[in-house]
Amino acid sequence: MSLPTPTLHTERLRLRPFTDADADALYALHSNADVLRYWDSPPWSEPARAQRFLAACRQMADEGTGARLAMDRISDGAFVGWCVLSRWNPDYRSAALGYCLTEAAWGQGYATEAAHALLMWAFDTLDLNRVQAETDTRNVASARVLEKLGFVREGTLREDCVVNGDVSDSWVYGLLRREWRTLLRVSSSPA
Repeated sequence: MSLPTPTLHTERLRLRPFTDADADALYALHSNADVLRYWDSPPWSEPARAQRFLAACRQMADEGTGARLAMDRISDGAFVGWCVLSRWNPDYRSAALGYCLTEAAWGQGYATEAAHALLMWAFDTLDLNRVQAETDTRNVASARVLEKLGFVREGTLREDCVVNGDVSDSWVYGLLRREWRTLLRVSSSPA
């Protein structure tokens, strides 16, 4: 079953399907060792990886397992990263959330803003009951993003990643539909 990749808008961002024109920006993002410091794979060393990434995005949409969206800043059209809803399982009504931002976009709330829009779409369109996310235990900024979105830390995956000989743990977070709805009601009610 195909899953149409949406185009979503927030106050400051446009989330859209990737195109082949994004290859250079993707390579710049994923070849940056600082950006991938807490990632589950080493930085890219060959530009051809961007084309494989783009093919994987198309395959994910064609197979109906998720949607990966490029993030552009509305004010100047600059590519600031991407977010993804992956491992969509309609039987379990579950999926996984992820994101990756350029170093210049860190600390500006873009990850929270983009993930919020993607979660709105996912809970409404896909009738999800649960969204899961994982982050390296050293990535405090990513943990804060998830907690701002209402995710609850559920546990630790011990030594689940080994990248270039560096062993790390990951925190597992979950967000349930009922928690998401409560969060939306609380945030939209007058003070």
